[in-house]
Amino acid sequence: MVKTAVILAAGMGERIRERTGDHPKGFLLLDGKPLIEHSILKLLDAGIESIIIGTGYEKEAYEELAVKYPEIECVYNADYETTGSMYTLYKLKDVIKEDFLLLESDLIYEKEALNIVISHPCENVILASKFTNSGDEVYIEADDNQYLINMSKDKQVLNHVSSELVGITKLANATFHKLCSYLEKTVKDFHKMHYEEALVSIAKEIAIFVQQESNIVWCEVDMEEHWQRAINFIYPLIKEKENVVQKVNRKILLNPGPATTTDTVKYAQIVEDICPREEAFSDVMEFVADALTAFVANLEDYTTVLFSGSGTAAVESILSSVIRDDALLIINNGAYGERMCKIASAYGLKFYNFISPADQAINLRLLETFIQNSKLKISHIAVVHCETSTGLLNDIESLGQLCEKHHLSLIVDAMSAFAAIPIDMKEMNISYLAASSNKNLQGMAGVSFVVANKEQVESLKNARRRNVYLNLYNQYAHFKATKQMQFTPPVQTLYALKQAIIETKWETIEGRYERYSKSWETLIEGITRLGMKHLVDRKNHSKIITSIIEPSHPNYNFYEMHDFFYERGITIYPGKVDKQKTFRVANIGNISSIDMEKFIDLLEEFLNELKEPNESEKI
Repeated sequence: MVKTAVILAAGMGERIRERTGDHPKGFLLLDGKPLIEHSILKLLDAGIESIIIGTGYEKEAYEELAVKYPEIECVYNADYETTGSMYTLYKLKDVIKEDFLLLESDLIYEKEALNIVISHPCENVILASKFTNSGDEVYIEADDNQYLINMSKDKQVLNHVSSELVGITKLANATFHKLCSYLEKTVKDFHKMHYEEALVSIAKEIAIFVQQESNIVWCEVDMEEHWQRAINFIYPLIKEKENVVQKVNRKILLNPGPATTTDTVKYAQIVEDICPREEAFSDVMEFVADALTAFVANLEDYTTVLFSGSGTAAVESILSSVIRDDALLIINNGAYGERMCKIASAYGLKFYNFISPADQAINLRLLETFIQNSKLKISHIAVVHCETSTGLLNDIESLGQLCEKHHLSLIVDAMSAFAAIPIDMKEMNISYLAASSNKNLQGMAGVSFVVANKEQVESLKNARRRNVYLNLYNQYAHFKATKQMQFTPPVQTLYALKQAIIETKWETIEGRYERYSKSWETLIEGITRLGMKHLVDRKNHSKIITSIIEPSHPNYNFYEMHDFFYERGITIYPGKVDKQKTFRVANIGNISSIDMEKFIDLLEEFLNELKEPNESEKI
């Protein structure tokens, strides 16, 4: 096991000098402690016994740190102003005696990153991540077996970009000394090289494995933008991940929400007791509201109104608050379009129930003709983006264009699409959007919200109130004035939602949908191999929730199948389609294609166990 770590800390940090002043950037403070000290403590906790720091600029700061930690040995590169990081590493060749971890001094990372590299079976390993889009990235090109080919900050010089360099590497002592010898003999100006270039120079001769970890949280700090990202996003996320004291028994929820959550989201609910009227909690709600808005719209023109309740509460709030004397047209192509009709009916609203097939795209020509020929004046169209009963994805962009053409406002129930399928409310001409905390956001159930155009919400000020708890304008105005909900909010659920939002930002909506899509492809390939069919065809499918046609075997019973899976840690859901026997499988939440492979394997086992009916059962 590796017992030595090397930290490269000679750089001058000129791009962030306004913040660091006369200190090296490794001494920027997080929670009152320098970045490099956070790293040192994690290294020691991971079993590292010797830490060698290659110093240069303001070396005295590191030498003082070595007094505090006897495990540290500092080696000075007097030529730090004119040399690269490889030369600092080269200067350590006489003190490095064994395999070691190589790190940079300006890294912020979770401790799991060290565990992955230390325990890796390969002796030379580069830790890589998904693309952070943080600026100043080093991109990696690896071969099909994940061995290093090239690295560069310029994507154009790489044939294929596979991942991004984290800055934590494991090198065998023999590899390091071969590297030094190679550079001495073949590279005239190697003292100006960075260590990444040097590793590439020997990659053809010595195998260096690239270990890509998509969920590792980390960042480096080279400039002010990096620092702001670190303190506002990365470091809080790392703290949450590292505060998980015990793994929770994991269940694979393939129902369409609530979804499987991370342990960090679960543990985010464990907070000290707080009155929700305190300013500290108001700040939590403001963070949540602004972040939810930013996922789908700009903060200048749009706002988010939070409610306690399921997603239906947000839908009911919109319909009961927004529709006045004119008619609402509800596109009904599933159970949740039908639910909007029930809400409209309960409030006595004028509305049209535009019925569209549950497994087909909306006929926009027919819809437009209906609008043009309607006897009542229509002011709003309401539609479900991803119909949760089938997985049908309705074309809200085209509907937005149709609404613009006919001067209508578009209401979207985005419950099963929000935070997975990219949405731009302004570009899509959406006035009101409803969603909840417990589906693609991967939070806990209990918070619903409306993202709305500010001007349109303000226009509701003098509208007749049909209810109290769910009145959209009242909730909006109260939050705007006080940063509070009108009525008691679900405190712990909102803390969990804040954490879920941070994790969504880290993965990105595009990255999350890519992961979901991979799970969906695994599902479709699996059920097709087993001779089963799904209701909605590929071109109209959300790749979020799938309505699967039930087996025709006489011994089949959904509830027996449900129990079979439940006993094995997987939850599936009954169908919700009239005139068609189906069950539903969702591929949302903190699951992967590996989980879906497990589901397919168990489904095959269940189908194989269906026995032929007894003679008495035969007709």
